Amino acid sequence: MKPACLLVAGILLAIASADEHNHVYEPNEEVVVWMNTIGPMNNWQETYDYYQLPFCHGDSPVQHHHETLGEALQGMDLINSGIPMSYLVPARDEPICTATLQHRDIDLFRYAIANKYWYQMFIDDLPLWGRVGRMVDNEIDSEQGNADTDDDGAPAEYIYTHKIFTIGYNEDRIIEINLTDSNPIRLDPSASSVELEFSYSVEWVPQDKDFKDRFNRFLDADFFEHKVHWFSILSSFMMVLFLTGLVAIILLRTIKRDFTRYDKEDGLGDFDRDIGEDYGWKQLHGDVFRQPPKLMLLSSLIGVGNQLMILSAVVILYTIVGDLYVERATILTATIFLYALTSGVAGYTSASYYAKNGGKDWIRNVMLTASLWPGAVASVGGFVNAVAIYYSSSRAIAFSVILAMLAIWVFLCFPLTLLGAIVGKNWAGQPDFPCRVNPIPRPIPEKLWYFEPLVVIALGGILPFGSIFIEMYFIFTSFWTYKIYYVYGFMFLVFGILLIVTACVTIVSTYFLLNSEDHRWHWMSFLTCASTSAYIYIYATYYFFSRTRMTGLFQASFYFGYTGLVCLGMFCLLGAVGHWATSQFVRKIYQNVKID
Repeated sequence: MKPACLLVAGILLAIASADEHNHVYEPNEEVVVWMNTIGPMNNWQETYDYYQLPFCHGDSPVQHHHETLGEALQGMDLINSGIPMSYLVPARDEPICTATLQHRDIDLFRYAIANKYWYQMFIDDLPLWGRVGRMVDNEIDSEQGNADTDDDGAPAEYIYTHKIFTIGYNEDRIIEINLTDSNPIRLDPSASSVELEFSYSVEWVPQDKDFKDRFNRFLDADFFEHKVHWFSILSSFMMVLFLTGLVAIILLRTIKRDFTRYDKEDGLGDFDRDIGEDYGWKQLHGDVFRQPPKLMLLSSLIGVGNQLMILSAVVILYTIVGDLYVERATILTATIFLYALTSGVAGYTSASYYAKNGGKDWIRNVMLTASLWPGAVASVGGFVNAVAIYYSSSRAIAFSVILAMLAIWVFLCFPLTLLGAIVGKNWAGQPDFPCRVNPIPRPIPEKLWYFEPLVVIALGGILPFGSIFIEMYFIFTSFWTYKIYYVYGFMFLVFGILLIVTACVTIVSTYFLLNSEDHRWHWMSFLTCASTSAYIYIYATYYFFSRTRMTGLFQASFYFGYTGLVCLGMFCLLGAVGHWATSQFVRKIYQNVKID
């Protein structure tokens, strides 16, 4: 256990000191230029180590940056470029290194240029992007003034060999960095070898911008804070107010009428009651609290869903307060450890629900709850990781990182889940239903087709999906392109709207189900709005083919695999919210009726 504990402690220490320095420089102090990854522009997740292409590096030792867990999972591979940059020291056409390219190296660069490869680098934790080269389709190169096509008329590939850094500073801090690639050199496909000299220039420009505002230039305010975005949020909010008010009025009036009718029937004699109307949700008082089928699976899904709901709310609020999107992979790192710390929620809710409904094998229930979501992540991640390994991508997760994740589950997630289960089983696991359960189930009468559970489930996800549809477009656009999502206040508001809509839709659907004398409300209340995840996946498929230019097996497996994982999380989350709201509603109405 000791090595695993040291591993977890090392990861926690890496999170606490993720930055290598405090962003304060003295004149002539070294400014490290980190090269990260490289990949095709249209496939943002298909990334490779920068030096997989035959670039050369400077005289400084090539060292890997100390990675956090989030950086490792996102495929970041920061390597010192060896560019000798010093604070406030200008440079003009200074050499970096000289590379002798053989025929195979030339073909690699030509392939990268033809597929529009971009690279990413970091200076003082500020991201920079640049192009490997450019294709020239015109007959005359506007920059060089010479022919730009091969002898057979094919477009020519040019590689950029000079980097121009324009760095804005405010006293002892770097505020802004701009990168310009220049000096394109044509790569002759018929050449057996070619020698390239890579160089750089640095210009230091004083600025008055505050250090805390330096990341704002990467945020696309025109896109995320567009009037359409504000209007969509306002429309969803008004829809929720209308829906909530409508549901409250309908249910209050309808249930009040039901109570009046039932109280009237209770005052009748036995003969009059027998010939009167005998229908409605009250007739199910002996079956409505019956143990649902596949209790262990349902309780585990409810536990996982409750944990993901709390995790989502905490991460969004934490990101709003701490501006986590500014630091590399901080959101992912924080999410992993917050998930571990909230594992007790899953154990508590799952075990209490399982025991309350008569479950006996609580050990298996704990094992299923603790392994359900990590197992799904491991299955999808394992497949995507196998594809990444096949492609030699930087997205391939190292074995040491897999061990770290396993250690987190063994030493944090599972013990906290077990602890929560013990508390939930002994504290909130006693049955306290307001009605007794009949020994023989009541037969379910035939009903109209649109009251069938499958139809209700299929239609129940439409309204929650509609409440988040616009926000999904912004999230997809930011995650699958180069935009940085930063409007987490909008996300938190939409998240709250989604939970309210889910609760309202599920309560109304369950009321109609019970009123048709169908007591199978447990699974239906879970699945009604959990079906929203299916609509999200359908939209994701449409978005992939109509809004992106992604191609290739790696990008497709990454996109559909991790989108499916997100949809599974939404399935559990919305199902748990819907089931909780319905449970409160069912308990409330049945504890207020007089049962003979």
